[in-house]
Amino acid sequence: MTDTQATTVTRSGSPDSAVDRVADFYGAYIDAVSDGTDDLSDQLRAHYLTQDLRQRLAAWEEANHADGVLRAQDVPTAWEVSYQDSGAGHLFTTVTLTWGTGPDAGKTRLAVQSDLSTKLISDIEDAPAGS
Repeated sequence: MTDTQATTVTRSGSPDSAVDRVADFYGAYIDAVSDGTDDLSDQLRAHYLTQDLRQRLAAWEEANHADGVLRAQDVPTAWEVSYQDSGAGHLFTTVTLTWGTGPDAGKTRLAVQSDLSTKLISDIEDAPAGS
């Protein structure tokens, strides 16, 4: 998207929406990682993710040598968040990450769980095939 196109796009959100918070986190996090501002990405993790998830991500990252939030070593070129379901005090979203541009761009999907009481992200996993 060019800067000219960006002026015609409207984005909105609410701090009361757990879905919007997931979208806000991924948008800001991808910007911070892309810009190389590690301290900001760490601050975003501290603000949007539960302590337990941050600990599990650190272990995953040590074992996989990749960014646990993105489940990759690279930075995606685009992201999209969609509501999936809610229940038992949790909200479930699917985050679709796009890698590259054009018709050959790859996509990966992540299953993201948020706690409705705190709106903090409490789990990130690879989405099951077909979701």
